[in-house]
Amino acid sequence: MPFTLLDAALVLCFGYPFVMAWYWIVGGVLHQQLRERLEPPPHQPPRLGSYPPVSILIPCFNEEDGAEETFAQLDRIDYPDYEVVAINDGSRDRTAEVLERIAQRMPKLRVVHLATNQGKSTALNAGALASRNEILVCIDGDALLDRHALTWFVRRFQSDGRIGALTGNPRLRNRGTLLGRLQVGEFSAIVGLIKRAQTVYGTLFTVSGVICAFRKRALHDAGWWSAAALTDDVDVTWRIQIAGWSVAYEPKAMCWILMPETLRGLWRQRLRWAEGGAQTILGLTGEMFTRRSWGLLATWLNYVVSIVWAYAMLGALLWWIGTLAFGLPSAGVSPLPGNGGLLLALVYLIQAATSVALDRRFEEGLGTSLFWIVWYPLAFWAMQTATAIVGYRAPCAARCTRAARGSVPTGDSGEHAARVAAAHSCREHSGVDPRARLRAHALRVGVARVVDARRARAHRRLALAADFHAE
Repeated sequence: MPFTLLDAALVLCFGYPFVMAWYWIVGGVLHQQLRERLEPPPHQPPRLGSYPPVSILIPCFNEEDGAEETFAQLDRIDYPDYEVVAINDGSRDRTAEVLERIAQRMPKLRVVHLATNQGKSTALNAGALASRNEILVCIDGDALLDRHALTWFVRRFQSDGRIGALTGNPRLRNRGTLLGRLQVGEFSAIVGLIKRAQTVYGTLFTVSGVICAFRKRALHDAGWWSAAALTDDVDVTWRIQIAGWSVAYEPKAMCWILMPETLRGLWRQRLRWAEGGAQTILGLTGEMFTRRSWGLLATWLNYVVSIVWAYAMLGALLWWIGTLAFGLPSAGVSPLPGNGGLLLALVYLIQAATSVALDRRFEEGLGTSLFWIVWYPLAFWAMQTATAIVGYRAPCAARCTRAARGSVPTGDSGEHAARVAAAHSCREHSGVDPRARLRAHALRVGVARVVDARRARAHRRLALAADFHAE
């Protein structure tokens, strides 16, 4: 009997998650043995030989309700030399007023006000411009940063000069609903394990935008954050690695985050992630091959296969519906688990148990979440499949439309603001600060306006109005 396309799709539907589960398990265990086995506990960081100054960047948009809690936690950070730069991204509520009030009692805090909402990428570029230090730590406006996170980030940067970016370890704060408990399973059994494995294998698909750290030099080489990117974290991660820097996972640098607790909110979040991933891959594949960034090939190939797998799952589902509605031959297609499904379930239980074993030192009582972790495939594999299918279409269609018009974005939005910040970051290396007069003038008048002119082919301009407040 000939091997048909349907047979190939069924093999892919089973084989891809089966192979990748073992791929992540092996990588996670290797990371634990090579990097974590002899490490001190997360709450007892070792003393560093030096403590370089660090800048914490926090883009804020309509964060008046949670700002007090976030910045109170930042004031308790256990690190000798750091500053906090809050970027009010044109908030429509009382965020500006709240930030100014907090700044009056928190000397480490400086506030940047953008006249209108420009998006997270532009806010981060403005924060980089305002920051004084080479190491940047970025968190979201509703995240609670662990008091030892800066020490762990700096220690990892000091251990390897090739590292241009680090991703931290986000832990869920809200787990009172069924959806929240399922996401505990996702972050423990999937995200943490994958990032460990990708660090061992050499390249990461993305940093966690809610907690990550960068060298300014790496950001400068990568072109800084692109305002055109749907997901700034995926885009900048790929461009940093294409520029020749490495990206790694630091599980001991933790923060506590809020996640969507409704299906509507979760769908919108995951759809944006899927669209952003597709946009990044479509936009940077050519540059990856042109610059011969072969280290990214395995991560790129995994993404491509995951998209093909999502469509194979859709095709199998439609075929099964056809067998019920139109009498098509079943060919073994069924959403009900057979022997293959039971084998996948067993492999996933092994993966979940491995993940809990690796993460238990970072969160007490994580083993009690194992009951919810085992339901992860049913709830989230279906959503990942759906968002991959829907999310891939929009960036692909947009790219085809732009190509037909003869205009393809270069991903260089924010480059002018980034160059200004880069000039400041390179001061210690060159001994010259070519932007000193500009920055001094901006501080004197209290207002800095940076106009970001995209390259001629992009045909777009971005006006950035910033009002600096420095205590």
